[in-house]
Amino acid sequence: MSPFRYIKNRIERFFYNTYQKRLESEASTWKIPRHIGVILDGNRRYAKASGLDNVIKGHYEGADKLEEVLHWCDELGVEIFSIWIFSLDNFKRAAHEVEGILGLIEGKMRELPTIEGLHANQIKVRAMGQIELLPPSLQEAIHQAEEATRNYEKFILNVAVAYGGREEIIEAFRGHLKAESESGKTIRQVADELTVDKITPYLYTSDLPDPELIIRTSGEVRLSGFLLWQSVYSEFYFCDTYWPSFRKIDFLRALRAYSERKRRFGK
Repeated sequence: MSPFRYIKNRIERFFYNTYQKRLESEASTWKIPRHIGVILDGNRRYAKASGLDNVIKGHYEGADKLEEVLHWCDELGVEIFSIWIFSLDNFKRAAHEVEGILGLIEGKMRELPTIEGLHANQIKVRAMGQIELLPPSLQEAIHQAEEATRNYEKFILNVAVAYGGREEIIEAFRGHLKAESESGKTIRQVADELTVDKITPYLYTSDLPDPELIIRTSGEVRLSGFLLWQSVYSEFYFCDTYWPSFRKIDFLRALRAYSERKRRFGK
């Protein structure tokens, strides 16, 4: 590294550290959302931009970033963290990438119950999505992680895998219609009695509050179907940083932006 670049990096690091400390000192005065949803986007572009020889390495670095962000959530008082790590559309990617991502998820799921901090912080792991479409070994790993943490309530980590927002809503309506048909009601009765509250119990997050804040990394400004039903009154924050490069400064900026907004809930 050239002397000029070395000095430049040192100066940047100094200013970032100073800025981060200022944000951290202000955070105690902010309204912190109880439930945050995050679309972890940009792993592949990060790998290419970083000169990594395999895009899967970008996903691995993204997985490592998650553990760091969970520590930030604990520090700031966030109670529920919902992440989207693999969509139904992602099955359409090249076979080697799909296998690599699902293998990574399986490895992390098997590792979770062995992490001391997971139990010390009472983190409940919950998967949401069409889990039956995943390889049997991954389904088993997910089940083991859920079982090992099912009695915890302090912090909830929702992992959306094989997930699609439209598909979740369809599944919720299907569950409602089946339950109503078993009670002997006609289609007309079911339609006449249909309300939001009738569908909510069949969502993946039925027993949880809706996310107050949804963050998407990588510069994309869209939800792509993430928590479509639940996000009706969520605040959104779009960050240009690729997920593996996501910094505490980025997280704090998102929380500050949320705290500065006035939530009206349509009123």
